[in-house]
Amino acid sequence: MTSLPRLVVLISGRGSNLQALVAAIRQGRLHATVAAVVSNRPDAAGLHFAVAQGFPTRVVSHVGLSRTEHSAALREVVLPFEPDLICLAGFMRLLAPPFTRTFPNRIVNIHPSLLPAFPGLDAQRQAFDYGVKVSGCTVHLVDDDLDHGPIVMQSVVPVLDDDTPETLAARILAAEHKTYPAAVEQLLHQPWRIEGRRVVFQSYQSV
Repeated sequence: MTSLPRLVVLISGRGSNLQALVAAIRQGRLHATVAAVVSNRPDAAGLHFAVAQGFPTRVVSHVGLSRTEHSAALREVVLPFEPDLICLAGFMRLLAPPFTRTFPNRIVNIHPSLLPAFPGLDAQRQAFDYGVKVSGCTVHLVDDDLDHGPIVMQSVVPVLDDDTPETLAARILAAEHKTYPAAVEQLLHQPWRIEGRRVVFQSYQSV
């Protein structure tokens, strides 16, 4: 029997996208297993969820460490779990080469905007304040730069005339919870290649 692909999920807060990944696994939409949940914050609410689900958890605090030092410490914690894919789920630290180059094209992130528009923090408010008519979320592979790397999947969320930054953010989050598991499933189980800044999936062809 073939074992399921292993995910290590990195969080910094409540872990709502971690919960979405777990729900997709249990509903049969994502064929994978959570090998571990790792946070840079010992008080991250998502750790309580992970413990309740029986997942191994680890904390690698960034306090007092440079970006490079923290990434190196994170690498040593993640490596023993032998992840097929590392999923950033609200992980609020920028990863450095000691980590990214250990797991090339195996780290994936979801960002609450249609990249390359509105990278960085508070992307939903950035989009709202700019006056765009559509926003959304982007799943992308992670490299050494902020909210960069080849794009895997995007979902569009319209900005309504009566939206506030909060209502827009809530609808983008709902889209994230559907898009992220779907993108991870494709990365794990469908052949793909990188062409420029895009991840291109190859369709299976019957003989």
